[in-house]
Amino acid sequence: MRPVQYFSKEYLEQCKGMKPEDILRFLDEFRRLHSPAARRGSRLISLKVPENLLEAFKAKANLHEVPYQTQIKRLMMEWVTGQSAEANAPMREGSRRQGTTRKS
Repeated sequence: MRPVQYFSKEYLEQCKGMKPEDILRFLDEFRRLHSPAARRGSRLISLKVPENLLEAFKAKANLHEVPYQTQIKRLMMEWVTGQSAEANAPMREGSRRQGTTRKS
């Protein structure tokens, strides 16, 4: 079963002023983001992050019993889609579900 999308009144008002090319760009980006091809695999990336920021992020993720890389992916998804990733289906690709205990 697919999740139901809910929109705020503010968002709907904002959309009323969209031009046709804006709507087409949005639909194309949405299609690419949610297509089955987009979900097939993952890509390993290298990212430089200040050590103190990474350690603080890992510590907070550990307090919430969430693997820190899973939390990074959730934050990325929230930013891209504009909605909470927790409302979406659980993340795949070997990540643990929230609520499992993780030892560092």
